[in-house]
Parts: sequence; C-alpha cells; structure tokens
Amino acid sequence: MTTPIENKVTLIDLCKELKIDPRDARMVLRLASKKAKEFPNLCKDHVARQPWEWATGSKGLEEARTALTAAPST
Repeated sequence: MTTPIENKVTLIDLCKELKIDPRDARMVLRLASKKAKEFPNLCKDHVARQPWEWATGSKGLEEARTALTAAPST
C-alpha cells in the first residue's frame, strides 16, 4: 500500500519565488526560528539539521514568507 505524497515547498522553491539568495534566506530563517512569539509555527515545524521545507498552504510556510519578505534586502 502506498501513501499519497504530500506537496512540499522547499527553501529553493521559496527563494526562486521571492528572488532571494538561498544562503541569505537560511540565515534569516535561522534568526526568525528563534523568535517563537513572532513565528510560532516556523519554530515548531523546523527540525535542526534538516532541510527547510513546508507543506503547501501551511502556517509555517506563510510565516517563512513573512520573515523573508520582512528582512532587509542585501
């Protein structure tokens, strides 16, 4: 029996969408994941030493977008 594959959005997909460098995005997300009051779902969803990925339409994905768009551009 096979289980359905859940649609995932990776950090690379998000960076292409927002036109951000992946290295900078990882740095911003690491900082945002330490702010549990501002980004509670981002903090819960990410596991250390694992790739940044979210289920399509999840609250964690929306918080990641918010964190990346609120960050100053380099």
